Amino acid sequence: MNVKNNYNECITNLACSIRKYFELEYKHNTLEYVDKLLSEKNPKNVVVILFDGMGSRILKRNLDKDAFFTKNMKREITTVFPATTTAATTSMRTGLNPVEHGYLGWYTYIEPLGKTIKMFFGTNKEDGEYDVGFDEVRKKYFNYKDITQEINDVGNYKAVSLFPFGNNHYKDLDEMFDIIARECASDGKKYIYAYDEEPDYTMHDFGPDSVEANKLIKERNEKVEKLCKNLDDTIVFVVADHGHIVVDNILLDDYPDLMAMLERTPSLEERAVSFKVKNGMHDNFANEFRKLFGEYFNLYTKDEVIANKLFGDGEENPLFESAIGDFIAIAEDSNKALVTKDSSMLYSHHAGYSDDEVYIPLIIIDRTNL
Repeated sequence: MNVKNNYNECITNLACSIRKYFELEYKHNTLEYVDKLLSEKNPKNVVVILFDGMGSRILKRNLDKDAFFTKNMKREITTVFPATTTAATTSMRTGLNPVEHGYLGWYTYIEPLGKTIKMFFGTNKEDGEYDVGFDEVRKKYFNYKDITQEINDVGNYKAVSLFPFGNNHYKDLDEMFDIIARECASDGKKYIYAYDEEPDYTMHDFGPDSVEANKLIKERNEKVEKLCKNLDDTIVFVVADHGHIVVDNILLDDYPDLMAMLERTPSLEERAVSFKVKNGMHDNFANEFRKLFGEYFNLYTKDEVIANKLFGDGEENPLFESAIGDFIAIAEDSNKALVTKDSSMLYSHHAGYSDDEVYIPLIIIDRTNL
């Protein structure tokens, strides 16, 4: 198995550098060049802005060499596996790898419930209904705090998280930047994490190289440049959780013989698909899958996934092994996606192993010593 995610230089490691700077414990190596910058400059404010879906390869195609993001892209790093918001933003917010935090994909099988759940919403994949049992599962198996909560609990510094949804959400991009500027101008050493759901939301419908996506990327490039011009004693990191690729959807329900071998609905993602197979049918399933889709997907056993630390290293979440099923199929050299009747049919997607999906930008803007 070729593990493309560099778990020594991925989004988890950036989060660990943030944890180190704010004197929190961390479980994985940090990014030495980030540590050096933070140690030498000792900024009052550290800001991380995560633009969903804005992979580095996509960024390079949509911006010219003189663009603010392009000029300040210090590294191209990888996301975690799979290259999806559920896994990657949780790693950025905690400093944990997916194997540890357990948010493995948009739809993750939860063994205590016997159901496949949309993790960020707590709804059942098959009927879309909220599962009240997931509240207790979350408390028992996903009971960890994010970096901002930990910083605030310790009390030595301040931390703020900004989202376009939930309680105290910002109403639009301008308000998000206004809040960042206001917080940076206030007294005290602090960490600010800001999440923007674009350009991912738009790229799902129009693609990463569309006019619509290009407009959003350029707008964010200009607004971050404007924000940074007015900041002082601040270091800003701009990252993404994953990239995107235009996909060709294959409906698995059109292959009833294959589906009949499964114990439950496929889970995780459409380009990184988990299959739980009925007893005694593993060889038949593997042979049939490779015959049908081997041109488009690499099929790996559970043992291969675990041995190669596909989801990163660290202490396994108690629900990890049951969630990954018996096989995981990964699209690497194709644009195919495997969907079911209860999946979303999207024009562009992620979570596969193409460079466009896996590589993300690490943009660093130093506004100290002005």
